[in-house]
Amino acid sequence: MIRIPRPSTSSLVPRVKAIQSSPPILRKGYASSSSHILSPASVVTTLPNKIRVATESLPGHFHAVGIYVDAGSRFESQRTSGISHLLDRLAFKSTDKHSDEEMTRLIDSLGSQVTCSSSRETIMYQSTVFPQSLPLALELISSTIKHPQMTPEEITAQKEAAAYEIREIWSKPELILPEIFHTVAFQQNTLGMPLLCPESQLSKIGATEIRGFMKDWYQPERMVIAGVGMPHNELVELSEKFFGDIPSTSASASASTSIHSSLHASTQPQPSGSKSFATVSNVSTPSDYNELVNAKAVYTGGEHYIENAEDQLVHLHIGFEGLGIHDPDIYALATLQTLLGGGGSFSAGGPGKGMYTRLYTKVLNQHYSVDYCAGFHHCYADSGLFGIAASVYPQFAPRIVDVIAGQLHSLTGQMFGGIEEREFKRAKNMLKSTLVMALESRLTAVEDLGRQVQIHGHKVPVEEMCSKIDELTLEDLWRTANRVLRPTSSTSRLNYGLGSGKPTIVAQGPNLSALGDVKRTLRERWGLGL
Repeated sequence: MIRIPRPSTSSLVPRVKAIQSSPPILRKGYASSSSHILSPASVVTTLPNKIRVATESLPGHFHAVGIYVDAGSRFESQRTSGISHLLDRLAFKSTDKHSDEEMTRLIDSLGSQVTCSSSRETIMYQSTVFPQSLPLALELISSTIKHPQMTPEEITAQKEAAAYEIREIWSKPELILPEIFHTVAFQQNTLGMPLLCPESQLSKIGATEIRGFMKDWYQPERMVIAGVGMPHNELVELSEKFFGDIPSTSASASASTSIHSSLHASTQPQPSGSKSFATVSNVSTPSDYNELVNAKAVYTGGEHYIENAEDQLVHLHIGFEGLGIHDPDIYALATLQTLLGGGGSFSAGGPGKGMYTRLYTKVLNQHYSVDYCAGFHHCYADSGLFGIAASVYPQFAPRIVDVIAGQLHSLTGQMFGGIEEREFKRAKNMLKSTLVMALESRLTAVEDLGRQVQIHGHKVPVEEMCSKIDELTLEDLWRTANRVLRPTSSTSRLNYGLGSGKPTIVAQGPNLSALGDVKRTLRERWGLGL
């Protein structure tokens, strides 16, 4: 399942979590230097091969577990573009241990969810299971990661399914425009590499290319195994059993892993003719690892217009470079997106559903020709995107640029509407409650744990996150809005000065000339962007 971001979704990571009970005692035999308590409920243990195992002691009737690989479309090149998309489609097919039919039957026997999804910065294998089924779930995930068969029949079938999926998404502007927006904002690099496999790549990618990609990026140092609900020691032991034999790229870790694995050889038999991505000898494709492993996102900005006379609406996305997850202003930017809010012209919402957010009250409730208007905030390790997306009837196209620009402009100071204290407090409360309530889902909770350990190396305590949101002032929001919307020089631009400071503009629909010169309107009339 490929993850296509929705324009109205705030992607602030880490998310707030509920306070849980004390962690279990670490299993004897692991040095204190490789295990540390992150919060009253979170524990991380580093296995000898450098895989990190994290758990939270969240009581309940079932467990959630996930394996998070530091891979995804931002680590693809022009040669390997699309492999992450095909990888998630090929998950849980035949392996050296199980045929496709056996894998399907075993997954059904779990009576739970087992999924794989790819995004720009991670590939995730996740499952919710009853406690007694945890070993089987991890065995199946381990098998599909370490020993996939990738038969010609499976690859052909998944390419055909991917081609259909690609055509379906391209036919829906609300799904494809956020994707195009990324490719225009980060042209030909990292976060601009497409989530969807380009159709031209389908004929070029085979088992050899996929295994080569896995060999590069599925390294134990880049993997986190996270679990919610189970004792920490149990997940450590199961992780050791099913993933402890993946060799580390570190020489010292490899030696440790070799010794450690030999002690458990009887419990980890390797099938004859195993096609493990880590040990297969016939993978000889070129490697992009050294070029891409430390590549920073370079925001370019730009414009892209898709004239389509058959569309009933004009779809427009206007945005700027946002902040990376480690930026201290990330909480302020997430609050700004929550304050903008918005959505569709028809909503089943009510109190607490965002009906009092800025874009509902100032745009959707005042302009009947606006069908959709929402703020978006996509946040990544070293950069992001922030802006407003709208869909309007063609007769309103000449006005929508000024409407969007006016709303962005109002975030940057006390003039032109500014931000009222009442809506500021409401936005902070909405952000906190949205993040906390999302973790009612165990899959969301385990993903949050795995991704935070992957990005930060630990889980940020809920007290710290709530405190940082509560401490925000209106001055913080104005300052952050000006950083993002009005970068004045290379020294004040985001992303280590690599960003251009220019707006990103993507539009699709009929008679797009009615929009006018969007970039010029933003700059000369509203002072937005460079």
